[in-house]
Amino acid sequence: MAKILRLDMARRTFRWEEAKADYAGLGGRALTSRVIKHEVPATCHPLSAANKLVVAPGILTGTSAANSGRISVGGKSPLTGGIKESNSGGLLSQKLARLGVQAIVVEGKPDTEEFSLVKISKDGVEFFPASEYEGLGNYRTMARLWQRFGKGVGVMSIGQAGEKRLSAASIHFADPHGRPGRAAGRGGLGALMGSKKLKAIVVDDRGASPVALADPEKFKAAARKWAKYLTEHPVSGQALPTYGTAVLINIVNEAGALPTKNFRGGRFEFAEDISGERMVDLIKQRGGKTKEGCHPGCLIQCSQSYHDAKGKYLTSGFEYETIWALGANTLIKHLDDIARLDRLCDDFGLDTIEMGVTLGVMMEGGVIPWGDGPGAIKMLKKVGTNDPWGLILGNGSAFAGQALGVDRVPAVKRQGLPAYDPRAEKGVGLTYATSPMGGDHTAGYGVATNLLKCGGVGDPLKKEGNIELSRNLQIATAAIDSTGLCLFVAFPVLDNADALQCIVDMINARYGTKLTTADVGELGRQVLHDELSFNHDAGFTKAHDRLPEFFKENLKDPHNVTWDFTDAEIDSVLGDL
Repeated sequence: MAKILRLDMARRTFRWEEAKADYAGLGGRALTSRVIKHEVPATCHPLSAANKLVVAPGILTGTSAANSGRISVGGKSPLTGGIKESNSGGLLSQKLARLGVQAIVVEGKPDTEEFSLVKISKDGVEFFPASEYEGLGNYRTMARLWQRFGKGVGVMSIGQAGEKRLSAASIHFADPHGRPGRAAGRGGLGALMGSKKLKAIVVDDRGASPVALADPEKFKAAARKWAKYLTEHPVSGQALPTYGTAVLINIVNEAGALPTKNFRGGRFEFAEDISGERMVDLIKQRGGKTKEGCHPGCLIQCSQSYHDAKGKYLTSGFEYETIWALGANTLIKHLDDIARLDRLCDDFGLDTIEMGVTLGVMMEGGVIPWGDGPGAIKMLKKVGTNDPWGLILGNGSAFAGQALGVDRVPAVKRQGLPAYDPRAEKGVGLTYATSPMGGDHTAGYGVATNLLKCGGVGDPLKKEGNIELSRNLQIATAAIDSTGLCLFVAFPVLDNADALQCIVDMINARYGTKLTTADVGELGRQVLHDELSFNHDAGFTKAHDRLPEFFKENLKDPHNVTWDFTDAEIDSVLGDL
C-alpha cells in the first residue's frame, strides 16, 4: 500500500501516513494539485512556511509501461502566484513508486539558514546537513551525491538559483547518466524548494520489491500493445527519436509560428542553423549521442548528449523550447552558444524558457545587443554570483520588464510564453491564456493537431475549432500528467482510440479497477477544477486570462495574422468546468 511521506523541514522530522479518501487512487498532477488545493492557503506568500512542495509519481509509474517514469512537482508558484504542476523525467519517480511512496509533501520552514539533504530508502528516511553542497551547481551536486550514496540513485536538487529563491528557479533530476538534464522547470518551484532549505532528495530503491500488479498477465498484454502504438507512430516512433524535439524548429518556422526577436516575427532567418537536423549533424561529427531516454523504459528517446567542437560533453536534453527561447527569440544563431546557455541553466537550476524570454526582454531594454551569444552567456553567469543583474535575470521576464521599464513582455500570469506565436498558432494561444499554470504550451498542445495533424486537421491561423481543441487537450493533458506517462504519448492517443483504451487497460490491470475511457476524461476535469478553484481563491480573475496587448498587432511575417479572440470566446474555453 502506497503511503504519503511528510517532511517537516522546521523540525527536520518525518512521518508516514495513509492517503485520506480525497487523495486515494490519485497520482502525478492529480495528487499534487489536490494536496495544494486542500492544504495550502491560496493567499499565502509562495515562499512562506504555509506553502508546500509536493512530489508525486504517476499512477502507472514503477511498472513496465513504456514512458511511464515522469514525476510531478507541485506548489503555489513563486513566479505566477497561482497553482503550479511541473513535470520531469529522470530516475526519481520510478524509485519512489517501487518504495511505495505515493507522494512526498515538504512542509514548514526552518529558522536557520542551513540547508538539509534527505535520503529515502527501504531502510527509512534520513536527514543530513547539506553544508558541503551549498553554493554548488546541479552538476557538482549530483556527481558528489552519486559518489556518496552510490551510482544510479535518484536525485532531485536545486542549484544556486533555488538557494537564492529566485522566481525562475527550477528543480533538476538526475538522468540515467547522473546529469541534471531533466527539470521541473516552469513556475519557479526551485525557489519553493530553496525556501524549505532543502538542497536535495536522494532516493535509493535497492532491495525494494517490484510494484504489485492486480492482474500481471493482463498488464503484460496491454503494455505490449502500448509499446507498439508508441513505436509505430510517425511522431513518437520516427521524428522524435531521430531529431529530438528540435525537429520542430524547421516545422514551426515553415508554418510561420516560430517567435522571433521577442515575438516580432514568425520566421527566423537562421532557423536551419539551430534546427534538429543541424544539431544531429553536429552530434554525429563530435562523438555525442543522438538519442537516449530521459528515464528507464523510455521508447521514444528524444533526449541526446551534445558535445562541443572539441568533442567534450556540453549538455543534454537539448530541447526545442530551449533552442527556440535562447536562439530565435533572442536572434542568437550559433548552436554552441545556445548549448552553453542551456548548460548554465541546468547547472544554476533555471527554467530555460523563462531565461530565453527574459534575455529577450533585456535585449528589448538595451542591456544586451540582439543576437549577442557571448553577451547572453556573460549575463547568465551572473546568476551564480551576487551581481544585481543576476538577480534581475533569475526572477524572470515580468520582473525584468518592470526593472527595465519594458512593456513588450510576452508573459501570461507572469510566466514567459513558449515557442509558438499565438497569432499563427491560435489553439496553443488559447491554452497560454486560460491554463491555470500561466503561459504554458504543455497544458494543451494545440500544435499536435494544427501543425502535426495528429487527431485530425486544424487550421492554426483561424479561430474555428480552436476553442474546442484547447479545452479538450487541456482536459486530456491533465489526465495524462496524472498517470506518469510522458506527454508525447498523446500523439498515438490522438490518432488511435485503441491507444487510450490501452492506457485504461494498464491502469485497471495495475489496480484491479474497472475504469473506462470516460473516467479518464472526468479525472482531467477534476484536476482542472482543483487548479482553477485554487487560483480563484488566490485572487485570479478572468482578466488574468488574457494575452499581452501587443499580440493584437499583426504578425506580418509571413501570414499577416493577429490575435483576434474576444474576451467572451477566451472565457468559454474552460468556462464550463
